[in-house]
Amino acid sequence: MNPDNGILVQEMVDQVRRLVRTVYLDSLKMNKVFGLTGPQSTALRALHSCGPMSSAAMSKLLYVTPSNITGIIDRLEKKVYVHRVKKEGDRRVTLIVLTEAGQKLCECLPDPIEKKLIAGLNNLEPRQARTLAAALGQIIDFIKAPVVPEGSPLEFSSISEASEIDAAGDRDTH
Repeated sequence: MNPDNGILVQEMVDQVRRLVRTVYLDSLKMNKVFGLTGPQSTALRALHSCGPMSSAAMSKLLYVTPSNITGIIDRLEKKVYVHRVKKEGDRRVTLIVLTEAGQKLCECLPDPIEKKLIAGLNNLEPRQARTLAAALGQIIDFIKAPVVPEGSPLEFSSISEASEIDAAGDRDTH
């Protein structure tokens, strides 16, 4: 460890903690105000912007395992925000569709943190964006975050790894 970096390292770790805490508090607020988990609001937003889709398509779009997306859809269906309908012309396919209540809810949901982040990043000069992207890439490498191929849900190498991440037992809280 380079002793000259001690204060800077602590500041960077604190900033990462602040980011994680902000995401967590945003999720709590979403739950308190709208009764939704983060993944539930993301699923509703996806249906609102893309229209009806199969659970398989939603699973790929949201990087969620098929079993997780089923749980998310089940909970949204209980809240009467979505319903399942057979696809016209191919009754083997079931589409997830927003209900009127789901449509109204989507229209009053606040912007997700990701949208705010994207807006801020889009305002950076290209050189700043490249520097920040490289720095974030290094941070991800330091913590050995798994690479998730585009369009693939996150898969766990073991049951213990999944249960560490899903300790609450409610898969769609993440």
